[in-house]
Amino acid sequence: MNFKNVYLVVLTILTVGCSVAQVQDTKKFPEFSWDTMPLYMHVRKNDAFTKEEITYLSKFPLITFEKTTGSSTFGSTEKGTIEAAKEVKKVNPKAKILYYKNVVINWGTYEEDEAFIKKNPDAILVNDKGQKVFMPNGSTGFYDLSKEKVRAYWLNHVKNETDSPYIDGVFLDANIKVLVPGFFDSRVGLDKQKDIVSGYFKMMTDLKAGVGKDNLLIANIIRVRPEFNDVGRDYLKYFDGSYLEGFDHESFGMTYAEYLSKGIEAFQKSAQEGNVIAMSIGLGEGLEGAVKGMDDIRQSVNLNDNIKERLDYVLAIFLVCAEKYSYVYPHDGYNSKTSAVWLKSFTQYENKLGAPKGPAVKTGYTYKRSFEHIDVTLDIENKTAKLDWK
Repeated sequence: MNFKNVYLVVLTILTVGCSVAQVQDTKKFPEFSWDTMPLYMHVRKNDAFTKEEITYLSKFPLITFEKTTGSSTFGSTEKGTIEAAKEVKKVNPKAKILYYKNVVINWGTYEEDEAFIKKNPDAILVNDKGQKVFMPNGSTGFYDLSKEKVRAYWLNHVKNETDSPYIDGVFLDANIKVLVPGFFDSRVGLDKQKDIVSGYFKMMTDLKAGVGKDNLLIANIIRVRPEFNDVGRDYLKYFDGSYLEGFDHESFGMTYAEYLSKGIEAFQKSAQEGNVIAMSIGLGEGLEGAVKGMDDIRQSVNLNDNIKERLDYVLAIFLVCAEKYSYVYPHDGYNSKTSAVWLKSFTQYENKLGAPKGPAVKTGYTYKRSFEHIDVTLDIENKTAKLDWK
């Protein structure tokens, strides 16, 4: 074990009690630099990206192409994602590109999924009356993960996509829907919900042992929820890191500051243990109808308004947590056609940052942390932040 890994293990023992972090294979990880703000990109566009958009995308070290990417132009999400990834790799071969795959929701525009379901209609989840169950939209169903053939198909599909030289890993969504009892037991009953969870863990174990040997696995997994032991961090053993969303609001009877401080602590511990963290945090207001603590949906911001205060605040949240292999995407939605910040940069992204001088110091609900070129003060009780660029 080299010095770096010894340091990570010691740091983990100090910060997480007696638990020991898994040693990550960083050869799979994206490039990382403290020179400027380390940024992440998470986007979808059902058409082909333009040359200008590809040039913009190529600047990001870590990119997730969401469901529907390129599906209108190329006929499916699979083909559209490969084409987008290929174009980005022409400009920046070092960019790490993740293929989006939901672990349980049967989203449309996937050609292989449609063919599989046509041959195997029983792959779709039904309740004890034999009725299909749906997402809140009333039309999108779920895979029945309790069935071995469904898991085998899902794993083979992911392997096919990651075998492409243009894809570097998988973004795994809806893990939380599987793992919290309230989502599926209200639809199919507690016994079936337990079977779905059991199937999920078998699938993730096989994914890590197979696809995960050479590919980056980033899951939407860390979330402050009362049903999660250790805020979902227990599940990081299956993955190389976590995507973060739904981070700054009040929920589950906690105040805003209580909820956010628990999320910050989870981010800090997970990043210190060497996990990749891809933080998505909203600039726009959360839309009506978004499920609190489950999904994070944003309305587009108005760039004519002064968004500096909000941008400084969300970046301060990130900076008091970030370690090597932490990345941030302040956003107002993932659809490039409706986002006001798509193709935009901000001074905060371009200013010199420099490495942190140490971990954040917390006093009450105020955090302070210094980097080579900036001092950060974050007050989550009063929802204020100061980025003091040197």
